[in-house]
Amino acid sequence: MEVFRKLKQFYWPFKKYFLLSVLFVMVVTGITVIYPIVLQITIDDVVIAGEYQLIPVLSIGFIIIMIIKGLANYLQQYLGDLFGIKSVFILRDALYKKLQRLSFTYYDNARTGDLMSRLTMDVEGFRFFLAAGFRELIRVMVLILISLGVMFYYSVPLALVTMAVMPFLAVVVYRFDKEVHPAFRRIRKSLGRLNTRIQENVTGMNTVKSLSKEDFEINRFTTNNTNYKEVNITTSNIWARYFPLMEFIGNISMVTLLIYGGYLVINGSLQLGELVAFFSLVTYILGPLMHLGFIVNQFSQAKASGERLLEILEAKEDIEEEKHPLVPERIKGHVTFEHVHLTYIAEDDAALKDISFDAPPGKVIGLIGPTGAGKTSITQLITRFYEPDQGRVLVDNKPTSTYSLKWLRKHIGFVLQESFLFSTTIKENIAYGNPDASMEEIIAAAKRAQAHDFIMQMPKGYDTLLGERGMGLSGGQKQRIAIARAILIDPSILVLDDATSAVDMETEFLIQKALKEVMDGRTTFIIAHRISSLKHADEILVLDSGEIVERGTHEELIQQNGPYRRIYDIQYQDRDSVMQAVE
Repeated sequence: MEVFRKLKQFYWPFKKYFLLSVLFVMVVTGITVIYPIVLQITIDDVVIAGEYQLIPVLSIGFIIIMIIKGLANYLQQYLGDLFGIKSVFILRDALYKKLQRLSFTYYDNARTGDLMSRLTMDVEGFRFFLAAGFRELIRVMVLILISLGVMFYYSVPLALVTMAVMPFLAVVVYRFDKEVHPAFRRIRKSLGRLNTRIQENVTGMNTVKSLSKEDFEINRFTTNNTNYKEVNITTSNIWARYFPLMEFIGNISMVTLLIYGGYLVINGSLQLGELVAFFSLVTYILGPLMHLGFIVNQFSQAKASGERLLEILEAKEDIEEEKHPLVPERIKGHVTFEHVHLTYIAEDDAALKDISFDAPPGKVIGLIGPTGAGKTSITQLITRFYEPDQGRVLVDNKPTSTYSLKWLRKHIGFVLQESFLFSTTIKENIAYGNPDASMEEIIAAAKRAQAHDFIMQMPKGYDTLLGERGMGLSGGQKQRIAIARAILIDPSILVLDDATSAVDMETEFLIQKALKEVMDGRTTFIIAHRISSLKHADEILVLDSGEIVERGTHEELIQQNGPYRRIYDIQYQDRDSVMQAVE
C-alpha cells in the first residue's frame, strides 16, 4: 500500500464521497445476504410447515427490500465514481504542473510517447481502482463476513467443514498477486515504448517517406508491438494457471457441503431450507474469494500505474528557486559568465569548459562554431534551463539563481532554430508570451519580423487557424512568426538561435534590417552558421569543443589566421566561385 500512501494527498480530500459510497455498499451487501434467509424461511416455514398465508407478507417485504437495494446501488455507484473522478482531476493537474517545472535535463532522458501513456492510460488505470476497486474490495470483505456469520448461526460444524479449504484459496490468491503485479508493470512499460514509437513515426513522417524508410519503421514498430503482445500473453498465462485452481478449490468446498450437509439433513441436525440457504451463502463466499483475483488484478494495475505516476511526481527538480527570489521591475540585460563549466551527462565530455565573457547592456554577442561546440548551451544557462557545474552566470551582476525563474525568463526573448507553433490562430501564436497585447502591438511586432505581408495574404489574416506545429506555413514563415512572438514580449535579453537559418537570403536581409532596431538597447546573443548574420556583432565568440578559441569583432577575427578566418574563407570563397561560374 506504499504507492497509495504516497498518493493519498490526491484522493483523501474527497474521502466523504468514498465513505458514503462504502456505507451504501454495506447496505447493498446486507440486503444481498437477506436473499438466502428469505429462501430458507420460504422452504422451512412456508412450504414444509404449510404456512401459506405468509407468502403475501414475504412478497411485499421482498419488493421493499429490492427498491431499497436499487437506490443504494445507484448511490454507491455514483458516489464511488465521483470519488475517483475528483481525485484524478487534481492528480492529473499535479502531474501536468510538475512537467512544467521539470528542467531540460529531465526531458533530455524522457520519451514523449511514454509520458503521454502515463498521463492517459496510467492515470485512468489508477482512477478505475479508486472508483471501483476499493469499493469492490470492501464489498467482498463485508459479504464474506456477513455470510460466514449467518452460516455459523445455522450450523457451526457445517460452516467449519465448508470453510476448511478457504486458507488454501487465500494462499493461491496471494501467490497470484505476487506474479501478476510485475507482469502488469511490464505491460505498462511496453505500452509506453509502443506509444513512443507511434508518436515518433507520425511526427517524423516526412523524414521517413523522404528516405524511403517505411519498411524499416514497420519492422521497428513490429518489434515493439511483438514485445507488447508477448508481455500480454505472459500475463494471460498467469491468469490461465491460477483461476482454474481457484475454481477447483471452490468446487471442493461445494462437494464437501453437499455430502456433509446432506448427512445433517437426513439425521435431523439441519433443516432442508437451511441447507439450501447454505449453498447460496457458500457461493457468496467462494464467488467473492475467486473474484479477489480480479480485484488483485485491478489493484496490481493501479499499483503499477501509481508507481509510474510517482516517478514523475517525485522526479528531482534540478532548477530550484530561492525562498525569496528577486523580482525587480526590469533588468538592464548585463550578462556575465565567470569560469563556467557544464556537463549534461556525468560520463560524457563537458559541453562547456571555463567559459568567461562580459556582455554589457545593449551589446550584441555573436556565437559561431561547429555543431556541438556549445553555442546553444551558453544561452540556455542564461535562462537557467540548466545549471552550471562550476562557475557563475550573472545577470545585472547578480547570480541567475537569485532571480524568480518565471520573472527571469519573461525578460529573455528566444527565437529557436526549430520554431514551434501551436495549433491555434496566428494572432494567438504571436501573442503567446504576452496575451494582453493589443492587436496594434501584434501587428507592429509582425511588421518588424517581416511577417505582416504574408499573414495578410492568408485566408483569415491574423485569425487564420494553423495546423499542428504550424502545418501550412513554410519554414521561413514559421520562423518570422516566432521572431514576432519574441519581439512582442519586449525582452531585455534577446537570443537568436540560428533564427534566420530557415529563410532565404533576401528575407534574411529584411529580417536583419528589422532586428537592428529591435536589438537597440537590448543585450543580444546571435547563434549562427552564416558569418553574414554576425558581422555587425560587437563581439564574436568562436567556440570549439565547449571552449572559446577566439574572440573579437568581425574585422579583428578575419585578420587572424584562425578558425573564424577559415569559416569566412569557406563561405565567401564558395560564393565568389559561384558568382564567377554565373558570369
